[in-house]
Amino acid sequence: MSAAKTTGWRASVPFLRVSATKVRRVADNVRRKPYVEAMALLGVLPHKGARLISKVLQSAAANALAANKELDEGRLYVKELLIDVGPSMKRMWTRGRGRADRLLKRSCHISAVVDEIGATEEKANGSEG
Repeated sequence: MSAAKTTGWRASVPFLRVSATKVRRVADNVRRKPYVEAMALLGVLPHKGARLISKVLQSAAANALAANKELDEGRLYVKELLIDVGPSMKRMWTRGRGRADRLLKRSCHISAVVDEIGATEEKANGSEG
């Protein structure tokens, strides 16, 4: 993550029981899209990660709408969507001839930031003058 403080409204969910690579495949389709378009796309995708990401984005949008009553869902976009690797649970997987393999049950953390469309340009223009 960058050293600069990110603006916008955030939501995160840690320790989800799905592999980070499976969720990243879905997240790559929704980054930098308008919120309404992203939610429509996530509603159609059949992946488990799509359901999880949509819940996190809904929470971030709810945080934005609760903080700013004049804000509309149509003016939000997905600014950041981070999928981090969480801890793996180690389990034993029995094999033939009395052997055992290691089974990793992976997890991930999802963090989302939504911001108002055009908010960064307004702030940049206001700080120059």
